[in-house]
Amino acid sequence: MKLLVLGGTVFLSKAITAEAVRRGHDVVCAARGASGGVPEGARLISVDRNKPGAFDQLAGEQFDAVIDVAKYSVNWVRDALEAFGGTTPHWTFVSSISVYADHATGSDELLPPLEDDPAQEFTAERYGSVKVASENAVLETVRGREFIVRAGLITGPDDPTDRFGYWPARMARGGRVAVPDSPDLGFQHLDARDLAQWIVFAAEERITGTYDSTGPVMPFQMAIGEIAGATAPPGTQLVPVPESVLKDLEINPWAGPRSLPLWLPQEWAKMVGRDVSNALANGLRVRPLAETALDSLEYERGLGLDRPRKAGLTEAEEQEILTAVS
Repeated sequence: MKLLVLGGTVFLSKAITAEAVRRGHDVVCAARGASGGVPEGARLISVDRNKPGAFDQLAGEQFDAVIDVAKYSVNWVRDALEAFGGTTPHWTFVSSISVYADHATGSDELLPPLEDDPAQEFTAERYGSVKVASENAVLETVRGREFIVRAGLITGPDDPTDRFGYWPARMARGGRVAVPDSPDLGFQHLDARDLAQWIVFAAEERITGTYDSTGPVMPFQMAIGEIAGATAPPGTQLVPVPESVLKDLEINPWAGPRSLPLWLPQEWAKMVGRDVSNALANGLRVRPLAETALDSLEYERGLGLDRPRKAGLTEAEEQEILTAVS
């Protein structure tokens, strides 16, 4: 097949490109290239989707499938659909479970769609609403040929967010490790390489529809235990910290500075409680969590375990928590 990947240089789009090349496909990547090159065997066409006529260089080319990982622009999505939607037999759009309106109950109600507005503050709700508008644009143009992937937490090597990688990196240092005491919290993730494999498989098999695209639910404490089992030295002690203490100390959930990554307060608990049986029934395969943890630790070591992080706790911040519960 001849595939067009809108991206190809960072994390998921890079993994998709590598997987498609590995499977013998002719892969063209349309990206600025500012974040690096594309995997060997793919062809990079320099494209800036913020500029008019971004796809003029590809005018007249025909593709068997297009894979769009546009992060946060319905205008980007519409421009790509206008350029290639009329002639492409299979269209993948990577959306997000952030499209759902209620993460406390896990209902399927969607947020209202929103157009791009660079003047507005970036929030989880606005991000989800722009994704809803993007999904609608895909359905309006290529309904019946669409494969919409509502991704959850994407993990594995090359993750630029530092979220998941915090845990194997921290466990590898050993000692007393502060862990959220959230007995009812679930955990869902999907290794980027597994999501990439499924997306390429879907293009090959012409799988269509909209799917919650993450791994099966497991208890958060079990997930932390599996990561520790794979990466922590003997004698490592996991110290459960009540959510009330974390909130009193103004520890942030999920991501960002001064955070315990992947921990969620109750009003967001169903963000990691989506039913993925439909995805699994249609070809999604998930590797063991321990494998993702080990590979992520190798990537973290390459970056430096003591580097400043985008997500997680510094040693001083963690000690503040451990002191509060000692």
